[in-house]
Amino acid sequence: MEEKINESTPQRPEGERTVNAPLVAIDLPRFMEQIKNEPAWLNGPRNAITVFKSERLRIVLIALHDGSDLPTHTADGTISVQVLEGSIRFGTAEESVQLDKGQMVTLHERIPHNVLALKESLFLLTLAPAVKSV
Repeated sequence: MEEKINESTPQRPEGERTVNAPLVAIDLPRFMEQIKNEPAWLNGPRNAITVFKSERLRIVLIALHDGSDLPTHTADGTISVQVLEGSIRFGTAEESVQLDKGQMVTLHERIPHNVLALKESLFLLTLAPAVKSV
């Protein structure tokens, strides 16, 4: 397995971190603090940090300000959303659920969905990409 590292950028000067290796330790409290101190968060409606990325799994920490949203979109795989702080409304065309700290939801691939922050929120998005046919 090839180890993958995200390199620093002007937007994230301390961004160098391992995102794929045989074992990746993820310090969520540190990332939760970092995400709220970056320009994207301070000057915009949201911010995100990919904390793990492989061909079979992606984990992204997402922060939304109160009232901010992720408009309707689809994912090319099964997802889970776990709220770490705050409260969100996660919805599809058929139903929506309010998720508070400690709650989570799962959704199969290619189902249009959206997210609305009912208050300032941080959540983990986990994506298991669909298996591609050969």
